[in-house]
Amino acid sequence: MFEGRPERDAEVVFCGRSNVGKSTLLKELTGHDFQTGKKPGVTRSPGHYDWVPEDFVLTDLPGFGFMSGVEEEVREQIKTDVVRYIETNSEKILVGVLVVDANSAVDIIDRHTERGEIPHDVELFGFLADVDVPTVVAVNKMDKVDDRDARLDALCDRLGLPSPWQQWQDTIAPVSAKRGSIGSLTDAIRTHLHAQQRDDLFKFF
Repeated sequence: MFEGRPERDAEVVFCGRSNVGKSTLLKELTGHDFQTGKKPGVTRSPGHYDWVPEDFVLTDLPGFGFMSGVEEEVREQIKTDVVRYIETNSEKILVGVLVVDANSAVDIIDRHTERGEIPHDVELFGFLADVDVPTVVAVNKMDKVDDRDARLDALCDRLGLPSPWQQWQDTIAPVSAKRGSIGSLTDAIRTHLHAQQRDDLFKFF
């Protein structure tokens, strides 16, 4: 189980598969480097960025799913720890950001579904809803996608959200972290913060 969480009553968590660009997104958001490994799965404990004296912490949870050179037992443990962390702190988590790769998310989901498995991304999206954590799906690397609307509609379909994707702008946020294009994500996060009367945290987003 992850340890060392700062004592804060307000939190925004970022989660997702390995190699989807979470750390790049967080750097763009905060201006600070989050530790990234050269190989997927190197980060196995959360990264916390807390603003003293603010009662708020932003958390980068370890990537899950397939990781080259990482045993399946370790991968499963990381996923279990991520789920436990969210469940344990769900009452303090104001927003959960699930980061996916615009290029590969739908294909990966379909591959797992065809094998009769529940895809990790779909499972985590549903889990966040189950524990009442408002969720934004940051669809990263949109600059590498040609069929933007079709790709986003397909992702919505896999997540159980009726298309078109444009009606889910509080939930689906197309971004390109490397290009600094994250406005749709900050807008969606602010919408959820406002709903919880936490406009005081807007300055971080």
